[in-house]
Amino acid sequence: MGKLKTKKTLIKRVKISKNGKIVKKATASSHNKRKWSASKRFRKLRESLIDTRGIVKKIKKLLPGR
Repeated sequence: MGKLKTKKTLIKRVKISKNGKIVKKATASSHNKRKWSASKRFRKLRESLIDTRGIVKKIKKLLPGR
C-alpha cells in the first residue's frame, strides 16, 4: 500500500502541539466583531483543545507523519 497523503485543509485548521495534543482556533472570529463584548473577543482569540477521543483519532489518521 502506498503512502497516505495529508489533508491540506486540515493542516490549515488544526495544529498539533509538541506533546501531541490537537489545538484549533475558535470558530466565527474573522469579521463583524465590533458588536461583541470585549470578553467575547478575547475568548475567541484563544485556541481551544480538542480532547474527544474519537475526533482526535480521526484527525490523527488524516494527518499521517505529523
